[in-house]
Amino acid sequence: MPVGLPRTFLLGLAALLGAALVSFAEGLDDHGGQDPGVTPLDGRSDVSQGSREAMPEGDPFGDRLAVRAAIERGLDFLAARQRDEQDGSFPPTQATKHAPVAVTALAALAFMSTGSSQRRGPREKELARAIDFLLAQVDRAPDSKRRGYIFAGRDEVSRTHGHGFATLALAQAHGNSPGSSRGAQIAEALTLAVACIESSQGLEGGWFYDPVAGLEHEGSVTIAMVQALRAAKNVGVRVNPAVIAKAVDYVERSQKEDGSFRYSLGSEITSVALTAAALSTLHATGKYHGSSIVQAYDYIQRKLRSRELPGERGILDSEGPHFPYYERLYLAQAFWQNPDQGVFRTWAKGERREILKHQGEDGSWGDSPYGDCYATAVNVLVLALPDQLLPIFQR
Repeated sequence: MPVGLPRTFLLGLAALLGAALVSFAEGLDDHGGQDPGVTPLDGRSDVSQGSREAMPEGDPFGDRLAVRAAIERGLDFLAARQRDEQDGSFPPTQATKHAPVAVTALAALAFMSTGSSQRRGPREKELARAIDFLLAQVDRAPDSKRRGYIFAGRDEVSRTHGHGFATLALAQAHGNSPGSSRGAQIAEALTLAVACIESSQGLEGGWFYDPVAGLEHEGSVTIAMVQALRAAKNVGVRVNPAVIAKAVDYVERSQKEDGSFRYSLGSEITSVALTAAALSTLHATGKYHGSSIVQAYDYIQRKLRSRELPGERGILDSEGPHFPYYERLYLAQAFWQNPDQGVFRTWAKGERREILKHQGEDGSWGDSPYGDCYATAVNVLVLALPDQLLPIFQR
């Protein structure tokens, strides 16, 4: 997320929106939030569903036993660190920037990615505590100008990125516990959180770091908000179709001629991470084909290949990932949603070696300004993606 968590957390931090952009926006009311070519609950298109059925046997990461062991060790680390806090959040272990709302949301998604819910599963207690923390941060004051905003007082970093991730996590949690008492609390919180997102959309269609509608906007926050809205819609929360249409138009207008996506409209800053995040969002709207999609993938592949060229290494890290965990999370989603499954498989096997090689003895991953809990939650989500136990990971 640029500036603070802003330009670093999301520029540098997770698939969820029907058929074509305009028809999706117009069809929210007529089709219950879905276009005819999309399944009722998770927003998958016929193209991606067909790809899923045709998926070759075997795990895309290549060594499922090693991957499963790494996931469990990572979750053990998160569970142990959560016990260091009294409120269900996660401590800033090895962090220079403390973002408890965003990190707790990502950790909650990691617990759910292996099948745990708040009432069953090996991580049910930890997940319930994380969800309760997020629920406790919702501004419910009737007269508040930020009503529905999910924000912890001690968190000066997450801001609207954290709100988007928290809304996404609550929506995924609601999907696996709709009938529980906590599920009722989640439903209420989601309604408020969605209203907050809708009311804070900027004039250009994007969002900025605070929940206030205005002239400022930023691409990575916008992507987080769009995915949160889609996740909430999937579990029955009313979402204004005009808000989504305007936001997706913002994302599309952010693309440059070389296929990359800008940090914001009017900015020349682009990256593999931002482009992958934009692709995952466009795929979620049912857009898998077209020149803009092809150009975006071409840009990513050119940049990834350039990192393998000896002459490109070490040039002020200009061709390397400035924010590797954010990039990895969105590359995984973008490649996974690509109708050509070979795209993900080719990337996954090499990436698996890198991920497993850098896991610590305690099960964590590190070297992130947002701490080991953030890095570990992201890597667990990436490794668990092929299991498709979260709607955001389903084709």
